[in-house]
Parts: sequence; C-alpha cells; structure tokens
Amino acid sequence: MDNLRFIRETMERATAFTAVSGWALVIVGCSAFAAAWIASRASSPMLWVWVWLAEALLSLGIAGGGSFRKASASRLPWFSMPGKRFALSFSPPMAVGALLTFVLCRTELYSALPGVWMLLYGAGIVTGGAFSVPVVPVMGLCFMIEGAAALFLPAAMGDWLMAAGFGCLHVVFGVIIARRYGG
Repeated sequence: MDNLRFIRETMERATAFTAVSGWALVIVGCSAFAAAWIASRASSPMLWVWVWLAEALLSLGIAGGGSFRKASASRLPWFSMPGKRFALSFSPPMAVGALLTFVLCRTELYSALPGVWMLLYGAGIVTGGAFSVPVVPVMGLCFMIEGAAALFLPAAMGDWLMAAGFGCLHVVFGVIIARRYGG
C-alpha cells in the first residue's frame, strides 16, 4: 500500500493543473470590457477603484467556477497537488496587490494602479502557470509586459490599458486554452 501511495503521489506531482477554463477566461475578459466602460465614467478616483475591485471579485468567481466545472467534468480532483500548487503560487502576488492597492489609494497614487495590478496579476499567472499548461505562463508574461508599459504611459490611458489587459488578453488566451486544452 505504501508503494502504491508513493507511485500515486509521484504521478500527481508530475501532472499539470489542466482545469483552467478557457471559456471562463473569455467571460472574464468580456466582463472586464464592461468594467472598463463603467470605470471610465466614474465620478471619482475611489469610485474607479471600487469598480475594478468589484470586477476582480466577479472575475475570481467566474474563473474559479469555470475551473471547478471543468475539473468536475473531467473527473479531476479539484484539490489535487497541481491545483494546490497553482493556488499557492498565485496567491502571494494577489495578496501583495491587495496591500499595494490600499497603500496607493491612501497616498492617492491612483494612476499607478493599472500597472501594479497587471504586473502582479501577471506574476501570479506566471508562477501559478508553472504548474499548468504551457500557454498559461505566456499569458502571465503578456500581462507583465502590459503592466510595465502602463507604469510609463499617461494616466489617462488607464481604462484603455485595463481593457486591453484584463479584457483582450483574457479573451485571446481563453480561446486558445479552450481550443487546445478542452474548454
């Protein structure tokens, strides 16, 4: 029994987290387009932040639900070793993003938020994607490149950059994941 457990655990460690739902990412991208439109009409910088924070929570629910559904349909355990590694690698950059959001809002440096958010989200996707299919870390690198650019572009482009990153990148990579890796 010990040998079988060892073999099972070794095989589990060697597998990739394949429950990333491409179609859920497409929906996340579409909701980001709507959030960009709503945020561009915000009457204050803090309202703008709240729009994007609500979008982040909505996106987390959509992506998590899509991954759970894909894992269930494929009869994959949701809390497998690759899934746990993905979550544990993705979480620290998201926690840093939450802390920096608080600090940047407190100091009224709202214009830095699009770049910081995309950089840290991209870092989370790259690190979590190391335990997933190969296209996932590439998506994370694209977010990091766009986030770095956002730090140096005019603040007035913030909503366009957020739509391009959280909207376009999710849609493009969502379609790629859905077609190549089964939904």
